[in-house]
Amino acid sequence: MTDVLASRPTLTDEVIAKFVEALGEEGVVTEPAAVDEFKDPYYIPGDDKFTASAVVFPTSTEQVQQIMRIANEYEIPVWPHGQGRNYGYGGPSPKVRGSVQLSFHRMNKVLEINEELAYAVVEPGVRWFDLYEAIEAGGYSLQISVPDLGWGSVIGNSLDNGMTYMPYGADFQLLNGLEVVLADGSLLRTGMGAIPDGKAWHTYKRGLGPSLDPLFAQSNLGIVVNAGVWLKRKPAGYSALFMTLKTDKELEAGVNAIRELRLEGVLEGVPCMYTTLTAAPQLIDSEIEGPGLLTDEQIQRIADKSGVGRWGTRAAVWGPKKIVEYKIERIKEVWEAIPGAVVNHSPIYAPEDYKGLTNSAEQIQAGIPTQQLIEATPPNMGHIGFSPIVPMEGDQVRFVVDQMRMRIEEAGLNFLGGVMSFNERSCCIIAGIPFDVTDTEQAERAFGVVRKLVKEIGELGYGEYRAHIDYMDEAQAVYNFNDGAYRKFVEKIKDAVDPKGIIMPGRHGIWPSSHYEK
Repeated sequence: MTDVLASRPTLTDEVIAKFVEALGEEGVVTEPAAVDEFKDPYYIPGDDKFTASAVVFPTSTEQVQQIMRIANEYEIPVWPHGQGRNYGYGGPSPKVRGSVQLSFHRMNKVLEINEELAYAVVEPGVRWFDLYEAIEAGGYSLQISVPDLGWGSVIGNSLDNGMTYMPYGADFQLLNGLEVVLADGSLLRTGMGAIPDGKAWHTYKRGLGPSLDPLFAQSNLGIVVNAGVWLKRKPAGYSALFMTLKTDKELEAGVNAIRELRLEGVLEGVPCMYTTLTAAPQLIDSEIEGPGLLTDEQIQRIADKSGVGRWGTRAAVWGPKKIVEYKIERIKEVWEAIPGAVVNHSPIYAPEDYKGLTNSAEQIQAGIPTQQLIEATPPNMGHIGFSPIVPMEGDQVRFVVDQMRMRIEEAGLNFLGGVMSFNERSCCIIAGIPFDVTDTEQAERAFGVVRKLVKEIGELGYGEYRAHIDYMDEAQAVYNFNDGAYRKFVEKIKDAVDPKGIIMPGRHGIWPSSHYEK
């Protein structure tokens, strides 16, 4: 332990004093145990290569600007996080060891809720729970599209293209109009916010000239300190759906049915097709015992006993009651044309019924954040994600699922995850590779499987939409058209706006030129 602590990255007393002057004593943490509270809890035990040197806690945009000026002066990399809950992809840990973690826990204000135009403005420490509670406390007839877990940052999750499930979850439409601190401490507003006191800042997704908002998603070009969040009116009618496919051979037909229902406009949001082993434990006391690899026959028995089928699809419909009734009938007409397929649906809920919802799927698709998924996770169970984007065609989805399943089962693991319909034309096949966070061998095996998937599925033409800090470079290497023209172009921008490479160097494989000169 002494050797580990001795090798920890540290800041000089001079730099610490500068941060304390800017933020106060309570805004700077350097004690090793306290810094380690902001490490990725789902990483390989005993491996400290992603260890930070300190954590700083600004309370205002001005303090974020001061942090960046100090970081520039002393050439210290800074790695910001909202709530640090990006588990399965690295959590709050920095890619570069010794970085200063910039935590937004104390910048957690809901700055505005506009009921007429249905948007809010939030700071990056605002959780899904916080925004939901502010909407409810204000009596607004509005709702927000939420992810599976409500403990994360609205801005942080959204800027990493984190999934939510209602209509604005499709293609990550939630954020609009950003305020950004750049590497030199200067301040930028995107889109219509570039107009002093611009009136349409959070209502229009572009501006005049190149659109910058998407440039700050999954990037290391600036630090977003507040953003507009698009909301929806609470619909008069809402029904949650669970649609099953009896056997694995119906996967292609199910994918094609979802695509056509989405193109018709009947299905909205992000319908999710889950494997039996992902869906069943959420609904029944299944016969899954331990981490052992199950046979196809065992999985089919669980599928039949639980009623979730080999693929269970979570979806929802929203709108006036008569529209919801029509959508349900149309979905049943298309889905139940597949042999053995079944559509189950909840009653049609009105907004006044939401308080009585207790099932997490129904709550989430009504815009109510929950913690039920993490509460149901066994102790010490972590995971790492692999998530390529695939065209929404049944045969392509089948091919990639089979390729992923084969490699995961070769490692002695069950295929867990699902097919998430991000839009009408593409989906994300997400595999969660589970492991015991106290077992080094298990953790290393899980990370090894994902590195293999990144490389080999990438060679087949399918790249990840989101990557863990441990293999961001490998994931970016898949995007290698014309000798990596995309990466080279973005790295030119990186060098122009952050010449010292201060903000999140290496994030998603984008490095400052100084990295290559070492």
